[in-house]
Parts: sequence; structure tokens; C-alpha cells
Amino acid sequence: MNAPQVALLVAQVGLVGLMLGTMRIVVPALAEDEFGVARGSILLLVAFVVAFGLVKAVLNFVAGRWSEGAGRRRVLIVGWVSALPIPVILYLAPSWGWVVVATVLLGINQGLCWSMTQTAKLDLTRAEERGTIMGLNEFAGYLGVALGGIVTSYAAGFLGPRLGLLVFGLAVIALGLGSAVALIRETLPWARAETAAPPPTKAAYPKGMPATPTTAQVFAVMTWRDRRLAALCQAGLVEKFVDALIWVAIPVYLHQRGASLPQIGWIVGSYGMVWGVAQLGTGRLSDRIGRFWPNVAGMWICGAGVGLFALGEGAAWWSASAAIAGFGMALLYPNLSASVADITPPAWRGSAIGIYRFWRDLGYAIGALGLGLAAQWAGDLTGGVVFVALSMAASGLWLYVFGAETHPRLAPLPDALR
Repeated sequence: MNAPQVALLVAQVGLVGLMLGTMRIVVPALAEDEFGVARGSILLLVAFVVAFGLVKAVLNFVAGRWSEGAGRRRVLIVGWVSALPIPVILYLAPSWGWVVVATVLLGINQGLCWSMTQTAKLDLTRAEERGTIMGLNEFAGYLGVALGGIVTSYAAGFLGPRLGLLVFGLAVIALGLGSAVALIRETLPWARAETAAPPPTKAAYPKGMPATPTTAQVFAVMTWRDRRLAALCQAGLVEKFVDALIWVAIPVYLHQRGASLPQIGWIVGSYGMVWGVAQLGTGRLSDRIGRFWPNVAGMWICGAGVGLFALGEGAAWWSASAAIAGFGMALLYPNLSASVADITPPAWRGSAIGIYRFWRDLGYAIGALGLGLAAQWAGDLTGGVVFVALSMAASGLWLYVFGAETHPRLAPLPDALR
């Protein structure tokens, strides 16, 4: 493993997470007061998360395939350039429609930058270290998301919502773009070197795939042809329902109950911080015991944390519920990605990860729309909470039935997968 470059890429994903965090607390909480969203307009409120999910999903798909020709570094730089207008748009926004436009650009930024930091680190990592490195990647990213939300909630109090978002956003983009241009090296040669070497996990790779498959062939094997990869993709999609809920519904729910922006920041931040910090251990755990049980248990624990949120009141209860959901997410999040990397060859791993991330981040859009409809039907946001909790339980069951162990040391032989 190339430790200096991995460290720089970890710092990069931390900055990418900070950029996402700028939109997580202040924007939804002040949708009514600052951006003119009518009280109770749940579907209008979720529109910006739907837009983010759709755009990020498509850009994940594009980034993976594009990076196999253009290289990881170039895609990363383009992702940071796409973020430049976001703080200015939020500062000037006269209506919620402008926020949706800014969120579309955020989806481009996140789809390109987060995909490339992950793919580049996998290029530099040995097979037996993938869980650890994915845990480190997602630790940095989601700790950044949590800290970004907390810092902007305080900045909004000191400078005002719009100026706080402008100053913080521009500072993060300047650091991210500057370090990507000056410090990040291209990692595609490492992936090509791995392609030329004898693959240690050849027995676990999908059957019937050519050495250089088409985009359609990779999409098919990821989505339905290989039951293991299909189970991982659906789990990735559904777990984003939780993130959509925490992003779009919980800040509004708490704000309506009189919580201040800093209080909301710390309650929601407990989800992100537990998720982020715990991944330092959960990724390494999967390198020791395998990916399957951390993934399945994570789905169910995370869903339980969401369900608990609706069963009590008060900052302590909500923080504890959010932390339980965050711990479940820490178990599953790096290890779903590591599982995909385990059983896809380096020649088309970038495309495979891009397609997995396409399905995963499409969950933002589907989850936000689903919880919005459930909340509308139930008459309050509790309906959305129940929808997400039940979805996680069902998805975890699917992963348990159709998934399989993928760790190179523990994966079953081909006959066991028939």
C-alpha cells in the first residue's frame, strides 16, 4: 500500500464529506424560514434530495467508466470544479428552486469526487486490506459530513445562514481543488499492474465475463446475473433510505419541535460521528471475520435505530437512536463496497464500483420520495420513519438469503455459488 498517497486521498474524502455536510443541517432546517418552502410541503422539501440522488447515481456510473480511460485524478479534479458555484447559488437563492439547482451540482461533485477517492485507494490496496481501507475511507468522509453540518450550524448563528454557507463552502472547495491539483497522483497504473498479475480470488469472480466487458455486460452482472452482486446493490440502495431520512426529515422534525440549529447539529451529528469513527474498526473487523455478517447485522441494527427514533422524545433519546443507526451503518457501509471489490476483477472494477454506487445513491431519490409519500399519507413525519425502518429489515433479509461471503480468504468456491 502506498501510504502517503492513501493519506492524501483520505484527506480528500474528508473534504468531500465536509462539502456534503454544508447541505445537511442549515438548508433543510431553514427551508421554510429562509427559502420559502410552505409548512407541511413534504414532497417539495424532499425534491432537493431526490435531485441529489438521481444526479449522484448517474455520475457514479459515469465516473467509474470514465476513470478507466481518463484516469482517476482527472475525474477528481473535474468533480471539484463542478462544486465552485454551489456556495454562491445558496448565498443568492431567492427560492427553493435555486437550492435544487445547487443540489444538482453537489450531486455531480459527490459522484465524481467520492467515487474517485474510493477507487484510487482500492488501486493502491492489497486484497486482504480492502475492508480496512474502505473503513478508513468512509470514516474520513462521514466524519467530514458530521463536522460539516455542525460547523455550518454554528456559522449560521454567527454570520447568518447564507453568509455562513458561502464562507465555509468556498474554503472547503479551495482546499479540495488545490490539493487535488498539487498533490494527488494518478493511480490507474496500479490497477493495470494488478490486472497483469495472477488474480488471488479468481474463483470468486462472476462467471462468463470477457476480459474487457461492455458497459451493458457489467451492468447486467451487477444488477441481476450474479446473485451476490445483485444482493449487494439492493442493500446499498435501501441503506440510503436512512441517510435520506436523516438529511431531509429529521432536521425539520426537530426544528418544528423547537430545537435550535446547534442542537439539531449535535443530534444529527451523533449519527454521522458514530458512523464515521466506528468504521475504523468495522472495516478491519471484516478483514478478519468476513464481510457477510457485518453487512447483514448492519442492515438490521441500522433499521432498529431508525425505528427507535419514533418511540421516544427528548434530545438524549434522539441522539441515542441516531447513534445506534450510525453504528449499524458503520457495520455495513464500508463492507458492502469491499464486497463488490472482492469479487470484481481489476480490469473492470472501476465500472463495477461505479454501478454499485449508481444503485446505492439512487436510494437517496427513491428513499426520499418513499418517505415523503409515507409521511404525506400518515399526516406527519413518523410515517416516513416507519417506512425506512421496515425497508431496512426487508433488505437485510434479502441480503441474508441471497448474499454470500466474498472475502478472498473465506469466499466459497464456484460450485457453492451455483
